[in-house]
Amino acid sequence: MPASPSTARAINDRLALRLLQQDGPLTATQLKTLTGLSRPTVADLVERLQGAGLIRVVGESGAARRGPNARLYGIVADRAHLAALDVRTDSVAVVVADLLGVTLAEATLPIGSDTGTHAAAEQAAALLERTAREAGAAPLHSVGIGAPGLIDPVTGELRDTTGLPAWHRRLVRVLQQRLPATVLVENETNLAAVAEHRAGAARGRDTFVLLWLGHGIGAAVMLDGKLRRGASGGAGEIGFLPVPGATGVPSAANCDGGFHSLVGSAPVCELARRHGIDARTRPGSGQQEPAAASAVRAALAGEGESEAFLGALADRLAVGAAAVASVIDPGCVVLAGEVGHAGGDALASRVEERLAAMSPLRTEVRAGVLGGSAVLRGALLAAREAAQDELFTAGG
Repeated sequence: MPASPSTARAINDRLALRLLQQDGPLTATQLKTLTGLSRPTVADLVERLQGAGLIRVVGESGAARRGPNARLYGIVADRAHLAALDVRTDSVAVVVADLLGVTLAEATLPIGSDTGTHAAAEQAAALLERTAREAGAAPLHSVGIGAPGLIDPVTGELRDTTGLPAWHRRLVRVLQQRLPATVLVENETNLAAVAEHRAGAARGRDTFVLLWLGHGIGAAVMLDGKLRRGASGGAGEIGFLPVPGATGVPSAANCDGGFHSLVGSAPVCELARRHGIDARTRPGSGQQEPAAASAVRAALAGEGESEAFLGALADRLAVGAAAVASVIDPGCVVLAGEVGHAGGDALASRVEERLAAMSPLRTEVRAGVLGGSAVLRGALLAAREAAQDELFTAGG
């Protein structure tokens, strides 16, 4: 059944806006070429989107060209302001951006383990509000939050998870109640996968598994371009995976004895010390970077028994990667997070070599390129998608 005129206009408007966001600024002629629409249809949608305050003339194409055909149209970046939060066990990081994703302000706040639930949530919320206000970005339109733990696939709420601070859930509720904004929460590793897929190591791969290697570990499963969260939101809780080489087996409440016991930051640091490598966080490293990332960088610089350490770490990582490959056959595994980024291609190639010897399924191993910033990048993408879904539809 053919689309109604209003539906057709909405579809055309969204297509033009997506192109302007990805490839803009663009002239009307360029929009005509990219969309395949007729010149009158493009002229109508340009006028309509300008009237809705979504696009404006931002310049002219070519130094010698003048007139309507030379006008360059671009998204009105300040039509909506966005924010992203990376919520960790002992800190919160905030970034505020415009509709095009350009960063306007950033801030980070440590949260002590002795800080009460209410106080911690209030401090984090105040940080976001202050950062947005100082950037001239208040009120915010959409806020994306990346947090450890399970997200209920039905309600979209952060579940109460053993071992994680209670202030995480409290913060989400505070922001939802306090802000005149759409507030979304997603598992941090899933957001990292979105970011690496859009702008990092997984570009060009619609099916892959991301292993987050930081203070803790996690996994995200992307199949055919879509995140797979599982029946309870727990897909990717790879820290609980029973693996050879660990002492004991994990329990429902504790991942000690699981894959976390081999490749979490603490066991990697212990492995580094046994090979004569200083596992302390080095001066100049990121504020939230785990010591394991510093140990990997030191090994790659030749400190201690570097080859033996990197080989042993690759052996451990390959055990978990082989388990994932045997079940999902993703064709690609991304070693992300601060440790994966620190290891780079050198660590990824070692893991790929060992994985090839363990599994008959051909699996490429890539190093994440976004490091610890991937969660914030993913949360900002989620906020931007939410804003676009509302604004671009309204423009139609």
